[in-house]
Amino acid sequence: MLDVIGSILVGMALAVALTALTTTLPLRISGRFVLAGTAGAWIGLAGAVAGMGALSNPPTVLAMFGTPLVIMVGLAFGVPAVRRALTAIPLPLLIALNIVRLAGVLFVLLAVAGRLSGPFPYFAGWGDFATGALALPVATLAASETRFRDRLILAWNSFGMLDLIVAVTLGMISRNGSPLQLIHAGVGTAALQTLPWAFIPTVLVPFFLAVHAIVFAQLRARSSDKVGQPPILSGELGRAH
Repeated sequence: MLDVIGSILVGMALAVALTALTTTLPLRISGRFVLAGTAGAWIGLAGAVAGMGALSNPPTVLAMFGTPLVIMVGLAFGVPAVRRALTAIPLPLLIALNIVRLAGVLFVLLAVAGRLSGPFPYFAGWGDFATGALALPVATLAASETRFRDRLILAWNSFGMLDLIVAVTLGMISRNGSPLQLIHAGVGTAALQTLPWAFIPTVLVPFFLAVHAIVFAQLRARSSDKVGQPPILSGELGRAH
């Protein structure tokens, strides 16, 4: 039953993420098709690799996790047009996408079912749940002009990214057979080697890490813009005198 629920929620998360990117990025139609095709091909590859059981090999997992991150970082820093397109995505949308992380509670249910063990499912599950639960109010805040808005968004974004970093770290050191294994606790993270859960480390976690990075970049750019603005109020007072 958990696999059925997981398939529905993971599929929904992938569809929402892909739709959000292809419809909001300032790209031509051809660019949208290329993006959708590339993302779809990667999702298909991740599913095929997991279906063949290749994720039981730790180097394969690292390659599947790291490759999309390396590509996204390379494009963001090496291609100015890509960087401009990413920073043009509406900030409230980037934050709201994290609502799907409410499904992180499924990690806890998998632990209760004996399919995950150790600290990983609880840290990852409840951390994702908290990030997702706060995503909607923070997205609403991002669309307003509330005082301390950027500081609150920064706090939420830092927590959400830290949750992913802790989850990845615990996942690696809890994985049975991994050369990095430090935690020996039953089945470890075995469930993440099989579908539909394999899409989490190979697609969704890299995607949300990138989302958090883009939010940080937009907040930094907005802060720089504020610093560069002339002191309008003081100028007006000076003219009044």
